[in-house]
Amino acid sequence: MSQTAANSLTVPAPGTYTIDPGRSSITFRTRHVFGLAGVDGSFSVLSGRIRLADEAAESDATAVIDATSFTTGNDTRDKVVRSDKYLATGTHPHISFTSDAVRESQGDYALHGELTVRGTTRPVELLIEHSDTRAGEIIFRATTKIDRYAFGVTADKGMTARYLNLTLDVVASPA
Repeated sequence: MSQTAANSLTVPAPGTYTIDPGRSSITFRTRHVFGLAGVDGSFSVLSGRIRLADEAAESDATAVIDATSFTTGNDTRDKVVRSDKYLATGTHPHISFTSDAVRESQGDYALHGELTVRGTTRPVELLIEHSDTRAGEIIFRATTKIDRYAFGVTADKGMTARYLNLTLDVVASPA
């Protein structure tokens, strides 16, 4: 049975859930042109699993993101970002995330794990901002800030922002 956490997040029932790629998304906001203009875009989720344990700290999740799905609505820019200059999607078509812990602090929950981009793996923390249950499904919204330099994506310093603010909207059903 679901319960409500201290910060009004709904804590879903323990179990294993499969992420629905068609109803889940990853959006981002960054800047370009010397940090003056905002750029919004998205990636598609290919697959994933969320395992919720009785103890939140023992829960884990995995996800595979389609790097080739990178889009900002500008075909020229999108081709450059998918090229070897940035994401190298020809040799690294997937971005992956694997969590190793869920931590709670003063009613806030964060999913800690590792993100792999272009064959480089770095730690990342996803702040869970919203969670709910509906008809047996679980719904999460999490945010994080990614430093592209940490993954070896350093092209066009000054023209392209170093950081991306990501929002993950995930819907998952019992496995």
